[in-house]
Amino acid sequence: MPLIDHLEELRERVLRSLIAVVIAAVICLLFVRPLVRLLEAPAGSLRFLQLAPGEFLFVSIKVAGYAGLIAALPFVLFQGLAFILPGLTKREKRLVAPAVAGSAILFLGGIAFAWWALVPAALNFLVNYGADVVEPIWSIEKYLDFVLLLLLATGLAFQLPVLQLILGFLGLIKWKKMLAGWRWVVISSALAGAILTPSTDPITMSILASAISVLFFIGVLLVAITENIKRETPPASASQDIKED
Repeated sequence: MPLIDHLEELRERVLRSLIAVVIAAVICLLFVRPLVRLLEAPAGSLRFLQLAPGEFLFVSIKVAGYAGLIAALPFVLFQGLAFILPGLTKREKRLVAPAVAGSAILFLGGIAFAWWALVPAALNFLVNYGADVVEPIWSIEKYLDFVLLLLLATGLAFQLPVLQLILGFLGLIKWKKMLAGWRWVVISSALAGAILTPSTDPITMSILASAISVLFFIGVLLVAITENIKRETPPASASQDIKED
C-alpha cells in the first residue's frame, strides 16, 4: 500500500478507537453512581464532601472516562493489531499477538492488585496516621483522583515483563545480564514506587516497589525460557520457507 493509504487506514482505526472509548464512557456515565460507590468501598465509613459547585459532576465525567477507556481496551487493541500485523513477518507475528494479549492481561492484573492490595493499605495508613488529631473527611475529587491514579500507575507498572520479553525475543537483552544487575533493579523499583504512588506513603511505596521487583524477575525468567527455545529450535531451511509460503 502507498504511504498515503497507510496513513488513511491509521486515521480510520484511531477514529474508530476514539469513538469506541467515547461510547463506552457515555454508557459508563449512565451507571456512574454505582461505579463511584464501588470506588468508595475501600474507604469504609469515611465521609466524603463536595467542596465546590459541580465537583461531583466533573468527578463523574472523569470516572466514566477511565471506566470507558478500560472497557474499550479490547477493541482498541484489536484495531492496533489489525493495522500492524499485515506488515510483519511470520516471526514478528508470533511475538506481537501474545505480547499484546499478555500486556492487556497484566494491565488488568495490575489494576486488580492495586484494588485489593495497594488501595486498602494506603487508606489504612493515611486514615489511621492522624486519626487521633484530625477527623478524616475528604474531598470526593481528591479521593477518586488518588484511587484512579494509583490503579492506572500500577497497571502501567505491570507492563514490565512484556517489555522485557519483547527485548529478549529481539535479542537486545540477555537474561544473565539482567540478573547481574538485580541491585540496580531493586533501587529502581524503590524509585518507581515513590514516583508512581500518588500518596507517597511508605506502605504503598514498599508494596508497589516489591511488586515491580517480582515482575522484573518474572520477566528475566521469561527471557531465559525464550532464549532456551530459540537455541533448541533449528533454523528453517530455504526450501521449508518456500513450502510454508
